[in-house]
Amino acid sequence: MAKQKIDRRALLRGLAGTTMAVGAASLTGALPAAAAAGRLIPQGHMGIQLYSVRDKINEFGFAYVFDELSRIGYREVEFAGYTQGDVGTITPQQIRRLLDVNGLKAVGSHRGLGDFRRNLEQELDIAETLGMPNIGTAEAPTGDRTIAGYQKAAEEFNTWGAAATARGLKLYQHNHTIEFSFATDRPDVRLYDLFLELTDPRFVYLELDILWAYGGARKYPGFRPVDYVNAHPERFPMFHVKDGVPLPDPQQGNSYLDVEFGAGVIPFTEFFGELKHRGRFEYLWEQDSAPNAQPNPPGSLGAAARSYRRMRNLRGTK
Repeated sequence: MAKQKIDRRALLRGLAGTTMAVGAASLTGALPAAAAAGRLIPQGHMGIQLYSVRDKINEFGFAYVFDELSRIGYREVEFAGYTQGDVGTITPQQIRRLLDVNGLKAVGSHRGLGDFRRNLEQELDIAETLGMPNIGTAEAPTGDRTIAGYQKAAEEFNTWGAAATARGLKLYQHNHTIEFSFATDRPDVRLYDLFLELTDPRFVYLELDILWAYGGARKYPGFRPVDYVNAHPERFPMFHVKDGVPLPDPQQGNSYLDVEFGAGVIPFTEFFGELKHRGRFEYLWEQDSAPNAQPNPPGSLGAAARSYRRMRNLRGTK
């Protein structure tokens, strides 16, 4: 059945070099100048992926970090695990109380594919306890980059997503660059397109990591990241707002090295300015690189504060 859909859809025939191009002009035209001007990240939609400050969580715990993030101005957090290093064990109920005390809302969490395979209902229980509307993974759908491999992975995601939807949650997948490569047995089929096609839009969503999407466009050319969002706005509840500088070799790693927001070259003004529905997304700052290696004290929390200010002050052009 899935093969028939692939054969009859132009999206999955001969996409190399032209991904998302057909019909893009009608779907993704830039906003009028008046609409694009002003604040590009809506107030109240700005958050942080907690992996960015994992060193501080491991050293001082959630209570200290949540207090600091709230003081900076963040109002939303995305989890990257529910442990706090040497500080001691903590329960989801205790984490929820800390969120509430600090005026923070949990909007999502990155979990492993194995967590969903082994303990799906438990993961959904924790998400409900934390008050999260979304729960997802930062893993690629599968390491099998064939059509059949992605068909199997999509079936898994559809099953998990249906269970999440039944609990009032959205299941999402977060990209790196590899998802924008092509199927090993169909070099004309981009894997990201295939995943969009094979997963049920009622049950499976995507979190666009903007930097790694630009890395995918640099490494596997033929698309613009913003076009995916404008073509499927209902499928993208969240962004990772991550800046970066290009690596000398475009084929190396994710093609970019991530840096603080505003210290890189990603054209956020253009990307956000072209979004058709800016108010429906959550904008989560993230920096993957080792927090202790981040320049300028006080390390990762300093990077979080500077990035927050720059995101808040990002304006469109008239």
